[in-house]
Amino acid sequence: MRAPSHNAIGTWSGGRYLHFGEPIAEERLEALLTPGGGLDTLLTADAYGAGEADRVLGRALRGTERDAVCVIGAIGHDFYEGEREGAKGYPRFTDPRLRGAGGTDYADYVRMAAERSLERLGIDAFDLLLLHNPDRTGYTSEVVWEALRAVRDDGLAAGLGIAPGPANGFTLDIIGCLERFGELIDWAMVILNPLEPWPAELCLAAAREHDVDVMTRVVDYGGLFWDDVRPGHEFAPRDHRTFRPDGWVQAGSEKLERLRPIAERHDLTMLQLAAQWCLAQEPVACVVPTLIQEIGAGARPIEDKRAELLATPSRVVLDDAEVASIREIGDNTGSMSLKGADPQHEGEPRPDRWPLTPDLDAVARRWGIDPERDLRHLTATRG
Repeated sequence: MRAPSHNAIGTWSGGRYLHFGEPIAEERLEALLTPGGGLDTLLTADAYGAGEADRVLGRALRGTERDAVCVIGAIGHDFYEGEREGAKGYPRFTDPRLRGAGGTDYADYVRMAAERSLERLGIDAFDLLLLHNPDRTGYTSEVVWEALRAVRDDGLAAGLGIAPGPANGFTLDIIGCLERFGELIDWAMVILNPLEPWPAELCLAAAREHDVDVMTRVVDYGGLFWDDVRPGHEFAPRDHRTFRPDGWVQAGSEKLERLRPIAERHDLTMLQLAAQWCLAQEPVACVVPTLIQEIGAGARPIEDKRAELLATPSRVVLDDAEVASIREIGDNTGSMSLKGADPQHEGEPRPDRWPLTPDLDAVARRWGIDPERDLRHLTATRG
């Protein structure tokens, strides 16, 4: 297994498959993903473009020695048999409408999805294969994780991991999954950046305890750390960032100005500061911001952002006091409703949100987490 490097780029960058900024041309995305210039770790998910992102990355990898690059895949959404459900995307393969948990249904899907993704990529094996956006079943099912073990043991992947999402949360679910299947899990991907330390920071101790490395996405905080999204910024009508709360750009920009002197002290850009802060959190070992081509003729080229990311130092230059100061400035505790297990969830479980069950409450207590104190949306509480 070639381990992920300290920075990486995912096929969700460039706006073709996830709506961030302007969708760049396919050839431009392929160039963005082509290894070189310090880029040797690339991520894709089979559901992006229903396999198209895999194909683009496969073309970007042509001519590159296989052992010179770390290729990370992700499977979990069934676009083969499932129907797309609007903004929710394709259902998880564990959706009971698609298949049952008994027999070999899960195992057959996991193997098929891994093999088909590898075929599109034009490679024989993943360096790392992630379970992508699991539902409650994915976090807890021995059948799912035995299926992933079999794929690994048969040489289709050198390592395994979990990639919750796409929204923030799943804290107790991640920890519970690590407790159950930690010996199988090499990496976990979470949302973490200086303006969103909560709630992902709550699962870092469990990752460290189970010897699981962490990669962080949304390092750029919706593009703010690229330093070209400012108050009054125009977003495209379908841009995912329009779902963030009103005033988030203004509030975030004010915090960025408080962080800027720390970046300047170390000759870092703001994005590099965000990456450095993430890498300072043990056991974070890889950062994967979203590269966004903002709309408008005068927007900064996305290629410049690629170069900026790849120039991020691998050695953490921030001292402990600076790391703590950044955390204090960016504190977002209780700022949103969380996905996954949520003490405020009411009604029937949904594919991405469910009640706090007794077993998950026990998980919380084992790790010093008080769900009522540490996982509640405070604005909702006050309302």
